[in-house]
Amino acid sequence: MNRQPKPWSEACERNRDPILSVLREEFDGAGTVLEIGGGTGQHAVYFAAALPHLVWLPSDRVEYLDGIQAWIEDAALPNALAPVALDVLDHPWPVSRAQWVYSANTAHIMGWDGVEAMFAGTSRVLADGGRFCLYGPFHENGKPTSDSNARFDQLIRARDPASGIRHREDLQQLADQVGLRFKRACPLPANNQILVWERTSR
Repeated sequence: MNRQPKPWSEACERNRDPILSVLREEFDGAGTVLEIGGGTGQHAVYFAAALPHLVWLPSDRVEYLDGIQAWIEDAALPNALAPVALDVLDHPWPVSRAQWVYSANTAHIMGWDGVEAMFAGTSRVLADGGRFCLYGPFHENGKPTSDSNARFDQLIRARDPASGIRHREDLQQLADQVGLRFKRACPLPANNQILVWERTSR
């Protein structure tokens, strides 16, 4: 039986190099990266190839694992692991420790309970001094940062009222509650950002 074509996202192709420029700086030591919401699997193999000092562990809900695995198998990289099933609402997570955590375009898709669970779970698995890089669009100072983000927010909320672009101030409040210290915000193309937090010592 022929395997189905690998899933593919044009957005992943467009944003991978700007994201990589930040990850090179933030994930600056050896260790395992837990990717939350691996999606198509494109980021996993691209970043693993570009950052050979890291071990890349993609995760997502069960229905996305076959697509991620297809990318992993074709790339055949020694530092790109098979994906693990992870729903952020699950407890405990199937990963007990990671030096780094990365997630792209997830916070505005999941409900707020999922965002809370993602921050709490990330805090649990991150090693002291480890960093969490969260990519996507974010509101600031109580409002959208661009007209396009405002339109996008309306679109996704129409599809699912529980979703929506998150306010940086709300995310920071979650981070403060679970021992994640804000490090910096990195503006990227198309009105996106990477927000970086660091796990404080326990």
